[in-house]
Amino acid sequence: MSTSKTLELISREQVEFHNDSTDCWVILDDRKIVDVNKYLESHADIGNKEELIALAGQDITKQLAHFNDLGNEEFIVGYLATELEEKELLTNKDHKVEVKLVNDKKKGKKQTKDGEFDSTTFVEDLPAEEKLSIATDYNNDYEKHHFLDLNKALIPQILFSDFKKDFYVDQIHRPRHYGKGSAPLFGNFLEPISKTAWWVIPIVWYPVVAYHLYVALQNMNQIFALFLFGVGMFVWTLIEYGLHRFLFHFDDWLPESNIAFCLHFLLHGCHHYLPMDPYRLVMPPTLFVILCAPFYKLVFKALPLYWAYAGFAGGLCGYACYDLCHYFLHHSKMPKFLRKLKKYHLEHHYKNYQLGFGVTSWFWDKVFDTYLSNDSPLSPMKYD
Repeated sequence: MSTSKTLELISREQVEFHNDSTDCWVILDDRKIVDVNKYLESHADIGNKEELIALAGQDITKQLAHFNDLGNEEFIVGYLATELEEKELLTNKDHKVEVKLVNDKKKGKKQTKDGEFDSTTFVEDLPAEEKLSIATDYNNDYEKHHFLDLNKALIPQILFSDFKKDFYVDQIHRPRHYGKGSAPLFGNFLEPISKTAWWVIPIVWYPVVAYHLYVALQNMNQIFALFLFGVGMFVWTLIEYGLHRFLFHFDDWLPESNIAFCLHFLLHGCHHYLPMDPYRLVMPPTLFVILCAPFYKLVFKALPLYWAYAGFAGGLCGYACYDLCHYFLHHSKMPKFLRKLKKYHLEHHYKNYQLGFGVTSWFWDKVFDTYLSNDSPLSPMKYD
């Protein structure tokens, strides 16, 4: 079996736009869309160019014998969408799906069929990044797992379900991809407050960081203030690890209660269920204020006033950097020196959610023996 690269699904109407000598596409084997101009560039000596261009937008499988190598993968620009796929293209972020080519020995040629990428199965090796934009087939997922229907608001389904804890925990950590936009959580006026864009974090929190650091610098030794700022950032990394491991993943201590399931889902379960949702990757400021308040009071009670200003500024800066880092690990092509960190965090989602709790680093994972290594086992999948 040979597998094609993941490319765009294209409607027949789009193919028909590419119909002249400078921009010509043709269709092979019902599905493959070939860029004729690219083919002709590498076959400059071919004598029947006009015949090929005259077939623009058509399926030319019968004429393929006259054009050697036309079906090679290097000339394929996409795959012709079926009528059903055309209706669903806009639900698929970037309009990409995986299409596999399989050898049909009886007919002696390659035929195409839709390939399926099952994100709900934990894997040893991360899927290619482009597969993370392939939308889950909502209906097939619900029919197979009998968990949540992505066509409907999710919170009411959890609240009024008869799920048992083990089933909920198993399913909520197995990723789905909504495709374009964000899945509905509430299905009502509460929907907008469940979403936070990444750029809200620096706008809201960096001015607060700057204010606290400024107060410290104005009222104490500046070198010592910067030292405490650095200490605050380092302490944040431990808080980050602790919150992620013990609060966000309180899976083992989760009560057998639908209300508890909803709280778990809103706090962190939603992120594991839909890890590529761009509007539910950073923490809403209101939730952070609630989680931050005990730490703020502790710091200002335990330390001299201006020491507290400097240390808290560092901790808050660490948090803001963490949230931005988290977003970009999911949604950006990282520079070379950060690719291992991106791989490490995505393996927490797609390989083993019970390890790898560090996001900005794996330092504390190594300290507390939760490091997610290449030979770490997969998280168990109890319900299929």
